[in-house]
Amino acid sequence: MASSKDYLEFILDQLSGLAGVTYRPMMSEYIIYYNEKIIGGIYDNRFLVKCMDSAKKLMPQASLTAPYPGAKDMILVDNVDDREFLESLLTEMGKELSASKRK
Repeated sequence: MASSKDYLEFILDQLSGLAGVTYRPMMSEYIIYYNEKIIGGIYDNRFLVKCMDSAKKLMPQASLTAPYPGAKDMILVDNVDDREFLESLLTEMGKELSASKRK
């Protein structure tokens, strides 16, 4: 099942308080970027994020699911109605992504 543009727009609106959030369409789904780094995506009208320590810490009870058959598991974000939570999630994940690139 393809994700709807309406769901994408809802998630982008929820994240509108953060600068640096962009997306790219890919095979009827959407990849979400934060500060030019892949943070997750919209798959089957579900917001999934990379399985990272910062995301696990903020969502310890979250479900893991594959976005499509054969893909790595990602974390299902089920609290998409909470703007403040989503912004803090991406901010923390962004810090972890930035730290992991420095050597």
